[in-house]
Amino acid sequence: MSSSIFECEHAPPTTNSLFKSFWMGGFECATHRRHDGRRLDCTASTRHDEFAWQDYERLHSVGIQTARDGVRWHLCEPRIGHYDWSSVLNQVRAARDTNTQVIWDLFHYGWPDDLNIFAPRFVEAFGRFAGAFARLLCDEGEENPVFAPVNEISFFAWGGGDAGFFNPYSHARGDDLKRNLVRATIASVEAIWEVFPNARIVHPDPIINVLPADDSFELCEKAAFFHDLQFWSWDMIAGRREPELGGKMEYLDILGANYYPYNQWQHPGGPGATIAPSDPRYRPVSELLFDAAARYGRPIFLSETGIEFDARPQWLYYIGREARIALERGVPLEGVCWYPIVNHPGWDDDRHCQNGLWDYPNEWGERAAFEPMEHALLDQIRLTNEREEQELNFDTSQLDHATTAQGDRAEQSREDSAI
Repeated sequence: MSSSIFECEHAPPTTNSLFKSFWMGGFECATHRRHDGRRLDCTASTRHDEFAWQDYERLHSVGIQTARDGVRWHLCEPRIGHYDWSSVLNQVRAARDTNTQVIWDLFHYGWPDDLNIFAPRFVEAFGRFAGAFARLLCDEGEENPVFAPVNEISFFAWGGGDAGFFNPYSHARGDDLKRNLVRATIASVEAIWEVFPNARIVHPDPIINVLPADDSFELCEKAAFFHDLQFWSWDMIAGRREPELGGKMEYLDILGANYYPYNQWQHPGGPGATIAPSDPRYRPVSELLFDAAARYGRPIFLSETGIEFDARPQWLYYIGREARIALERGVPLEGVCWYPIVNHPGWDDDRHCQNGLWDYPNEWGERAAFEPMEHALLDQIRLTNEREEQELNFDTSQLDHATTAQGDRAEQSREDSAI
């Protein structure tokens, strides 16, 4: 690398080859319980569990060889200590048979009902579960697995432990939830490494930019605090914060940066608080990636990014350009994952979320492609491979509109869920 800013004595060497392809696709796999008690199963609702082989083949057809996919813990461990892998075997074997590299999410917001997520028993159970799944992959012929133990510890702890719009729908317990999820992450990494000493570990969390709504000291102080919170779970895993949790720098293997159009806002939040790309306060994604990578000296990738409806091609062009800028600045950026890669029913209202490259399947597993996005993706793959410069050949006001609309929709969803 051209700059020593990313060098770290604990860090493994980065060669931009951690993943089989720079561009990736992620399959929505959330399994949390909604406020009304209904458990989501996005892997089933998109029928990816049925059509995993076809879905992975579709990825290959556009040049994608790496995917994010999920293990549904509540199905794999119907009783604590008793495992049933029938719900995930089709995905595991389809990945093997299509030569698709999968980053396996082990906890994507859902857990078995008979576990208390705040209790020590949760940590122990998750560690055993992670080790058991690793042994399954070993038995199925996997040699170089990649795992994402807990998705979005920081966001999950805030949404479920403080704001109360997400399970476990608690308030004033965000720090407790974050600490227990960090403990669970550490337990899972140790269990995985007992089976696969060479396994790579991804820790996805949002990268954000929070700014004060005015120049008052109180708002500036609060905005800075909320901005810094994005790093706390990574700091804990690395042992930099609250080392009594057991964190070590080697646990913080690969940073997964989740970035959506609503990841920049002014404090206090609420409708209209999202900072749009044309706003002079908006920070380019390449800068946010630079900050995170420089803080830890670790390889990083955009583990989730996406947008809804007709803005999908424009967002792809923007993110692709920012990825190349980051690479030119020396950021050890290993890839970009569009998430989700197939449309799915909305978490709260089952609406048809048109945020993927492909739509719902027919009875044979065929999915219609959103052609403008497919063309944009193929173009981005070419530009990234050739490290070509790219002009933004679209009206950025389209991104402004889509960004603020999606931010308001997310805020309204959070308010509705908290009622």
